[in-house]
Amino acid sequence: MKLPLEISFEGLDRSAALEDAVRKHADKLEQHHGDIVRCRVAIVCDGKHKHQGKPFAVAIDLTIPGQEIVSNRAGDEDVYVAVHDAFKAVSRQLDQIAQARQAKRV
Repeated sequence: MKLPLEISFEGLDRSAALEDAVRKHADKLEQHHGDIVRCRVAIVCDGKHKHQGKPFAVAIDLTIPGQEIVSNRAGDEDVYVAVHDAFKAVSRQLDQIAQARQAKRV
């Protein structure tokens, strides 16, 4: 990303491999939606639910001109799947905003 990407970890140790995965998803998102001003990603491991599934949650907070987009619903037993799902959800939201803006212009 051209702009700084903020990645935070809660309940788990910082991982270079996981940071790289987040950066790749963020870079891909920026290629498709170039007007991103800020991107914050929080990866949370809820240790209380180790045996009950979905211990990893990923929250993404994006800012684009005139709007803030937040996705914090993604959770999975695999942290990489949770990251993928969170970025997918944000991408869908960005697509919807772009379509709405285009419709206003026409």
